[in-house]
Amino acid sequence: MPIIKSAKKRVKVANKAAVRNSKTKRSLKTAIKEFSRALLATDKKDAMKALDKVQSELDKAGKKGVMHKNKVARKKSQAAKSAKAAAGVAKKAAPKAKATVKKAAAPKKAVAKKAPAKKPAAKKTAKK
Repeated sequence: MPIIKSAKKRVKVANKAAVRNSKTKRSLKTAIKEFSRALLATDKKDAMKALDKVQSELDKAGKKGVMHKNKVARKKSQAAKSAKAAAGVAKKAAPKAKATVKKAAAPKKAVAKKAPAKKPAAKKTAKK
């Protein structure tokens, strides 16, 4: 047990932060699990709601310093990618109407560049 007053305060503050961080982590894990279940259920509406919840919880974790901002960005990207893939699987089950044909792009013409214009010399002002 600490003896110095500031050390006692640090113990209290650290305990509060640990509780707050564990709540944030727990809500994030729950949101991720719900998102995984929604993807397996192939219900697009539920999956999109779960995706929003996951991204929101990730933002909160990043804002509170529980998770690094780059890790938050990576996890959000992964979640969006998996949601898009799951939605694409549902779309592939439907028959395709017709294939699209792309036209070949016309060759670009070379554009001659103009020489940069010279600026006029600055005027000299007489001191009074």
